[in-house]
Amino acid sequence: MQNKNQSPNQPLANNHISVDCVVIGFDGEQLKVLLIRRMGEEQGEVFHDMKLPGSLIYMDEDLDEAAARVLNELTGLKNVRLVQFKAFGSKDRTKNPKDVHWLERAMQSKVERIVTIAYLSLVKIDRALNRGLDDYQACWVTLQDIGDLAFDHNLIIKEAMAYIRQYIDANPAALFDLLPRKFTASQLRTLYELVYGKAVDVRNFHKKIALMEYVIPLEERQQGVAHRAARFYRFDKKIYNKTRR
Repeated sequence: MQNKNQSPNQPLANNHISVDCVVIGFDGEQLKVLLIRRMGEEQGEVFHDMKLPGSLIYMDEDLDEAAARVLNELTGLKNVRLVQFKAFGSKDRTKNPKDVHWLERAMQSKVERIVTIAYLSLVKIDRALNRGLDDYQACWVTLQDIGDLAFDHNLIIKEAMAYIRQYIDANPAALFDLLPRKFTASQLRTLYELVYGKAVDVRNFHKKIALMEYVIPLEERQQGVAHRAARFYRFDKKIYNKTRR
């Protein structure tokens, strides 16, 4: 039965299940999370805050389909690989009336307790990825600059980072999903430090890179930099797969 508050042209939503997408990107210097701006009104006051791209699923779609749809509708991103990593079902997820009222207005449907299925994607932040984000009120926010988000989205991001560390330990190739096709040793080291939250000795890290058969040094160096031009490297997936057999 369709909810009486729901538009006849809007698909029927499941009022108890949602998906939230944690898109983590690296710009060569910082790890960032893709967030969307949320506008609303509560007790006569206009509020403007941020949240992860997420929404209720429709009754006639699978979870993976819902995650891809929601991310595309809210950010314009498509063909992004999303991996389901955890469910969040605390009874306190909807304890803030502002969150509930905003979602009910957005979905034109009564909302009660909601379990969310969280998805994760690791991406390279480049011009192609950023194209059109402003049209969707979406933006990249550096991890340490994230304030209080809607619902339990701060917790979801924290759990996503813990999952990333575990995943990269088991699948080192995943780290290179965040890097450009050609990268410097400094960029790779910075990424390690950001992911694991600790400083890495420069000399020891260069030795570590030398032992990675799948990290190939190129005859190309940085151009137009004030400091000594650094060598570029690339990740070779074929070699990586051979070493993992």
